[in-house]
Amino acid sequence: MRILFVGGTGIISSASTRRLAREPGKKLSLLLRGKTERPVPEGVEVLQGDIREPASVRAALGRREFDVVVDWVAFTTAHVQADIELFAGRTAQYVFISSASAYQTPPARLPVTESTPLRNPYWAYSRDKIACEELLVRAYREQNFPVTIVRPSHTYDCRSLPVHGGYTVIDRMRRGKPVIVHGDGSSLWVLTHHDDFARGFNGLLGNPHVLGEAFHVTSDELLSWNQIHELLAAAAGTEAKLCHVPSTTIASYDSAWGDSLLGDKTHSMIFDNSKLKRAVPGFAAAIPYAEGARETLAWYDADAARRQVDAGTDALMDRLAAAQARALG
Repeated sequence: MRILFVGGTGIISSASTRRLAREPGKKLSLLLRGKTERPVPEGVEVLQGDIREPASVRAALGRREFDVVVDWVAFTTAHVQADIELFAGRTAQYVFISSASAYQTPPARLPVTESTPLRNPYWAYSRDKIACEELLVRAYREQNFPVTIVRPSHTYDCRSLPVHGGYTVIDRMRRGKPVIVHGDGSSLWVLTHHDDFARGFNGLLGNPHVLGEAFHVTSDELLSWNQIHELLAAAAGTEAKLCHVPSTTIASYDSAWGDSLLGDKTHSMIFDNSKLKRAVPGFAAAIPYAEGARETLAWYDADAARRQVDAGTDALMDRLAAAQARALG
């Protein structure tokens, strides 16, 4: 199977790259603009090209055709339209990486399935992904463009912390300072280790029965945001002093943080993975977040250079904590 990843070294994609590199009968190529922080596994071909410059892609690919093309870095309809023009007729399957944040927000009912409506009035990122999906569905219906849509939810690796501010939050925990948790911290969330994502995702590649279909790929573990912060604190060898602040208040102080909350994380999300499990028999997420949190903190603690504190975020959290204390009087 000849597979092309546009990207392939990011948080979500790197585990899929590693797994495919070990699978017999799979020939994986990565289209990359330049060097990457995460190493490319042995046996994986690297092609130099910028997906935003179609001429450079055509030069890098030549006359090659593929069984599967996955674009990990398409975010707008312009990106997707360029992909359709580049890969129509030269791949048997094109996989678009959408987002579970495209689902109806807030959800009218749980669990979320692939037939849940797509609507997110709060976050431009999600609306762009919805528009990309709509363009690809039209291309499938009208041109038989062989698309499969995948909607990851919150996927992490050892380098990524699932809280706004990243390591700044861990530093605050270790210094005994309050950490900001939106709402009352009881809304439910799903965190998926990228190795678990890869198990499900890779099973969709080259499968002719999934063309024209959409799938989300997530863990089945449900955690409240309070639990997520407490698991991180335990992995960091400390305790978390939680300061609960309404999402709307956070948004009034920082619009980007607020958009990511009101457009996604504020609302409980529970996913039904039955469709994926039918398409990829035997798939099951195996890594609980307690284990993932320990892996992440071990990565940060292994090198002091990784433990970067953002002074602006730290000061913002101080202001939010002080404002909430005043509000509670």
